[in-house]
Amino acid sequence: MPTDLIIGNWKMHKGLVTEALALTEALISLPLFPEREVAIAPPFTVLFPVAERLRHGKSQIKLSAQNVHSEAQGAYTGEISATMLAHVGCSLVLVGHSERRILFSESDEFINRKLLAVIAAGMRAVLCVGETLQERERGQELQVVRGQIEKGLAGVSPIVARAGVVIAYEPIWAIGTGKTAFPRAAQEMHAFIKERLTVMYGLSVANAIRILYGGSVKPENIRELMEMPDINGVLVGGASLELESFRKIICY
Repeated sequence: MPTDLIIGNWKMHKGLVTEALALTEALISLPLFPEREVAIAPPFTVLFPVAERLRHGKSQIKLSAQNVHSEAQGAYTGEISATMLAHVGCSLVLVGHSERRILFSESDEFINRKLLAVIAAGMRAVLCVGETLQERERGQELQVVRGQIEKGLAGVSPIVARAGVVIAYEPIWAIGTGKTAFPRAAQEMHAFIKERLTVMYGLSVANAIRILYGGSVKPENIRELMEMPDINGVLVGGASLELESFRKIICY
């Protein structure tokens, strides 16, 4: 079984160097478990100082970016490339987060290009997928997630998928709402995703690709979620912004 992966997505919080380094310093002091990999995804403004602090502290915590552009360079005001992110010390990048899909109208095709750029730069891409409440109520959740996976991973070979891809299932109706998909419902979707990956790449590759759950993950529900057989980690939002709550998730 793959090592569990826990990613703290800070979103547009902790973007000042002083507050970012304060939380990073506190995280470095936490005991880490060999069977778990931990990463944090700060805002762009603090990626470099956080990377430096992790490096100087000889921390095993990985650095992730929250977003990326698909092109290596060019006239894309306000954007950042995969090469730039790799240069400052990132080893993972989130692509296709629901907030990018909804608020910034990112298409599956654009997300696919970003994913390919991340992998080409030597980092791992965390492909975020998930349905809205309306889609679930209409019974379309499997169709929606299947399309996001197949389109998002277009052009990715089995060898590349094994080493460079993580999937994060985040039911959109559960993000930041305090609602969590019942562990069994989350497990059903994770099992479906694993089944689709098996069809696309074969069982050995599907077993190697970690499938994370994201959607109001809290200390109160982490253990029950992680007991599910096809949940290989979590993508944490608000609970990753405070040391004590994130510690309880890491040390579940």
